[in-house]
Amino acid sequence: MIDGRPSLTFIGTATTLLRCAGFTVLTDPNFLHRGQRAYLGYGLWSKRLTEPAMTPGELPGLDAVVLSHLHGDHWDRVARRGLDRSLPIITTPAAARTLQSRQRFRRAIGLQTWEHHTLLGADGATLRVTALPGIHSPRPLTRLLPPVMGSLLEFADPGGEVVRRIYLSGDTLPFEGIAAIREHVGEVDRAVLHLGGTTLPGGLVVTMDGRMGADVLETMAPRRATPIHYDDYTVFRSPLSDFLAEVERRGWDDRVDVVHRGGQIPL
Repeated sequence: MIDGRPSLTFIGTATTLLRCAGFTVLTDPNFLHRGQRAYLGYGLWSKRLTEPAMTPGELPGLDAVVLSHLHGDHWDRVARRGLDRSLPIITTPAAARTLQSRQRFRRAIGLQTWEHHTLLGADGATLRVTALPGIHSPRPLTRLLPPVMGSLLEFADPGGEVVRRIYLSGDTLPFEGIAAIREHVGEVDRAVLHLGGTTLPGGLVVTMDGRMGADVLETMAPRRATPIHYDDYTVFRSPLSDFLAEVERRGWDDRVDVVHRGGQIPL
């Protein structure tokens, strides 16, 4: 059940609904059904193993979409058909160009790293989205995958006071940019971490496994953290249990809130 309190609702993969300060934001919309395949580029497909908790038609009214990158398990054909093309979609410059020119999402907004875009709510509240560093594959193979960004979402009330600061990791690996984020933005209220240990043919790991996720958690040191993106596709090789075991071993488990598909937690 979705209510009006500041909350995170987990739909599946990296798809969440964030509600705060009067805004409703959808992240990385993936609405393929179990058994359908997502295209990951270079002739590679992956089969979905789970059902999303909602369909596009069941979504509440949205103020924006935050899209970390243009991959089939983050932006799929169901989302493309079902979402309002007038929605602001805040994403990478490369993804924005594709969304505008090929898919008719005219309000796609491409942000370079550290750039931001501010949305104004009806009551004067604001949401500022800042693009943060991310890297989807080890160097020098970065160009094989689409550019990816993390995001900082800062929700402020009509008086300008920031009430929640949420970090979305995107499909990044641990690298020096994570420490730069922590130095640049300081402590965040919640880190939403994309895990799964996505492994491509040849053994190339392109999303955080459990150990990597714990590394990023330690570096970011948020007040709370929520893992997502861990069991939905055949290319995901590191289950949620890997991350939970690692953060318990390191003594960070008291900051982690797990939310299952269809569930909601307060922000």
